[in-house]
Amino acid sequence: MTPQIMIDSVSFQYPGGDEPVLKNISLTINKGEFVAIMGSNGSGKSTLCKLINGLIPHYYVGDYSGEVMVNGKLTTDHKVTELSKHVGYVYQDFENQLVCPRVLEDASFAPLNYGDPNFKEKGKRALDLVGLQNHDDEFIWQLSGGQKHLLALAGALSLDPEILIIDEPVAQLDPFHAEEVYRILEKLNKEYGKTIIVIEHHTEFIAEYCKQAILMDKGQVIWKKATKAALREVDQLMKSNIFPPQVTQAAYRIGELQDREIPVTLEEAVTFFSNKALSSNENFLKTNHKSEIKKTTVSLENVYFSYKTINRSRKQVLNNINLELHSGDLVALVGTNGAGKSSLMRLLTGLVKPEKGDVFVKDMNTHKHSPEKMADIVTYIYQNPEEMFIEDSVRKDVEFFLKSRKVAEYKALVDTILNQFELSELQDKDSRLMSGGQQRRASLAIGVAMNPSIILLDEPTANLDIATRKHITKLIAALQDKVDTVLIATHDMQLVAEWANRIIVLHDGRVIHDGDRESVFTNEELLTLAGLNPPQILELSRKLNISPLAYTVEEFVLAMERKENVSGIYTTAF
Repeated sequence: MTPQIMIDSVSFQYPGGDEPVLKNISLTINKGEFVAIMGSNGSGKSTLCKLINGLIPHYYVGDYSGEVMVNGKLTTDHKVTELSKHVGYVYQDFENQLVCPRVLEDASFAPLNYGDPNFKEKGKRALDLVGLQNHDDEFIWQLSGGQKHLLALAGALSLDPEILIIDEPVAQLDPFHAEEVYRILEKLNKEYGKTIIVIEHHTEFIAEYCKQAILMDKGQVIWKKATKAALREVDQLMKSNIFPPQVTQAAYRIGELQDREIPVTLEEAVTFFSNKALSSNENFLKTNHKSEIKKTTVSLENVYFSYKTINRSRKQVLNNINLELHSGDLVALVGTNGAGKSSLMRLLTGLVKPEKGDVFVKDMNTHKHSPEKMADIVTYIYQNPEEMFIEDSVRKDVEFFLKSRKVAEYKALVDTILNQFELSELQDKDSRLMSGGQQRRASLAIGVAMNPSIILLDEPTANLDIATRKHITKLIAALQDKVDTVLIATHDMQLVAEWANRIIVLHDGRVIHDGDRESVFTNEELLTLAGLNPPQILELSRKLNISPLAYTVEEFVLAMERKENVSGIYTTAF
């Protein structure tokens, strides 16, 4: 194969950094490869990729040594503008790449600035590739977060680069569109011969689509291997806080491999577990909950919501929503991008008012109360943690609301909250300069400090590695002891399956289902309509006819352990 990217003995340290972010890295990526870069938050993945398009050292200055060659060009000898014709890049903070007011204008921006007379045609072609056709004249602010991500991808594709780098390609995308993005990347790789590099935490996507995988840890490249071989390095991945696919975790935990290769895809797992499957009417995974009358905390009655576009027409977002939330509810709000999830949550804060109908929060009608008054009851934690940060340190951010409300003895309360969210040692650090996981913890701490009855979280696990996501999930689970109702808008189906006791499905601004995980994940018609993909372990248990279905790796392992104890076919030590 032809080497296309050659990184030779590169080290890099940001100004003011305590140590190098990259430490003597050497790596070769061949033309036409589809490579995933894995690593925990802060391992150096994004910094490594910024070498390839010349942002380091041309834009991000620091202590730099070594050489990077891209298509035979030494990056230090060529400007970023020239390298951008070879390397397209979609950043983790992709919204900063959107520079024009309308969709087609933005998709065409790069070829226009290179003086290409066919710039509009190239923009349209890129939009078609990512599924944003018929959005040409829409304004950027009309798009959902997922659609903005797709537009950033279209902008990178408009120059038809030979190399495409995508930092977290499925961040903020619903499961259906996440699969669609990877199918697009697969097509670009197989049919157009493009070299694809993704920074990815979702190992199920890596197993399904990527040909090679790179593991990074503490600024070093540990190895580059074929994907299946890479994902079978379970011990080393877990040591680096990388969780292999759910089916791989399950097989590894159950053991008894007997020289068989551990499965990394759903299809491999079906074969692997076929002789161990259990079909039974035993309800050992189910918990019987006593019915009880719960106090209503939120009520939406005949609610409609729309906003006025710049051409004075109105875009309908929510249609005739009737909904009640109760004390003790752990609610997952799910649906495709643009279904209305974020708009519904903003209505609960009073930041926006319904066009028709009423929203009651703790019997307070949002029409009659200001957002400042509603903030005493309901806290909205934004999808982007940085929107929660006002001051120049974590501690000041957490205590801001308490000080403004003149809460007595607030310092002791802040101490307790910082300790709860493992932020005590970071309390003097600027929240904006922390890692993604640390920022999530800080935003949760800010919300809890406001002592709300209802807490709303918008995509709390987006852009996090799996280990950090699991940590955040545990912190979220602990919130139920401190608030009446928790509502999360999310595309993370593993979070939904593991955490929620109630799932509300939105589609085209309407509630099309309100139930528990069994009623959602066993309804194939609903899943298809709402663009939802069940967790991989649930699909495995369905294909193996396990009854009741396992929604988590722990439940699947328990089912297999139960089979062993019942049938005596084999014995496994845990």
